[in-house]
Amino acid sequence: MAPSRDRLLHFGFKATMFSNSDEAVINKKLPKELLLRIFSFLDVVTLCRCAQVSRAWNVLALDGSNWQRIDLFDFQRDIEGRVVENISKRCGGFLRKLSLRGCLGVGDNALRTFAQNCRNIEVLNLNGCTKTTDATCTSLSKFCSKLRHLDLASCTSITNMSLKALSEGCPLLEQLNISWCDQVTKDGIQALVRGCGGLKALFLKGCTQLEDEALKYIGTHCPDLVTLNLQTCLQITDEGLITICRGCHKLQSLCASGCSNITDAILNALGQNCPRLRILEVARCSQLTDVGFTTLARNCHELEKMDLEECVQITDSTLIQLSIHCPRLQVLSLSHCELITDDGIRHLGNGACAHDQLEVIELDNCPLITDASLEHLKSCHSLERIELYDCQQITRAGIKRLREISCEDFSFRYGNSLTWSCESSFP
Repeated sequence: MAPSRDRLLHFGFKATMFSNSDEAVINKKLPKELLLRIFSFLDVVTLCRCAQVSRAWNVLALDGSNWQRIDLFDFQRDIEGRVVENISKRCGGFLRKLSLRGCLGVGDNALRTFAQNCRNIEVLNLNGCTKTTDATCTSLSKFCSKLRHLDLASCTSITNMSLKALSEGCPLLEQLNISWCDQVTKDGIQALVRGCGGLKALFLKGCTQLEDEALKYIGTHCPDLVTLNLQTCLQITDEGLITICRGCHKLQSLCASGCSNITDAILNALGQNCPRLRILEVARCSQLTDVGFTTLARNCHELEKMDLEECVQITDSTLIQLSIHCPRLQVLSLSHCELITDDGIRHLGNGACAHDQLEVIELDNCPLITDASLEHLKSCHSLERIELYDCQQITRAGIKRLREISCEDFSFRYGNSLTWSCESSFP
């Protein structure tokens, strides 16, 4: 049973009532240092339980060194500001990582106390803490100069002022998530990157006010950027993303799904400048064609995951290039790519990634796909999931044949099982 709300609320204070067996044998036999080391491997729930066993264990369990990493997501409904304040007072400089994801009761005042007490914090997750405003980032800037990872996703009161504060006080910042902080504009991004040039991961999903100029600042000041998420940043065009490609040669993961203005120029720029690219998500980018994906595949041989859902212009030619040049491909979404046929799947099934790499292929609403494609996928021995919603030419007989062969191979040779997602194709 998890700790009660009262137990969490009073965290940070010594218990006053214990059993008479306070001096248990284990306390006499094992030195304090060894017991403390054992306690360091326990989670929050277990530590809270141990703190109630005896006075000796209370001291050990609540020692700040045991509370370097805390995740309170499971208790989000009970966490209020005073809990965070008590935790910060108990942990002090020991605390390195704290997740308050989803803790709606935590606001700026509690986080200011936290920042004052926990100045060595490196990783802080405030995702969904909707009471958080610019005042919290001001506190973090003032007291938490060692901060490296900060998640402010869905903290919709955050504005450019927060990014300016982080730039001034958190120069070591490497990862920032401000997804759905839709008040942020190019001015905030400009301030951020000038002081946090070491950024490696930037999540800007749903920041709908961002324009190409914001990306130009990132491309100019963040040469170490590895991950960039721009999903549904609807104003982004080729101009901004090309700047990213030219300035961020270490880029490994790019999400531009929903950025419907981009064209093959982006795929060409990625191919020419970002050879380490592993993940590309460009769902609903309907202007992308086989020409761009050909350039990409011929230059980015480390691709592992591609989301091409609703890239409606691509044909089997893209699959041919991926089968030849991308031997590490593990996940491929082709849902609603209505020009894909069995021949493209045949090349994929015979390609370099087929035997040991390809794990997931999504073919929902690909009307030209037939049972022949299932036959071509028999060689994909690492395949874990096929999605075939509304593929009207797929039959039960075709699925049965692949399932019989795959179940035998997977259960005996690989110990896996396929997940079939094709219910909507049949009555």
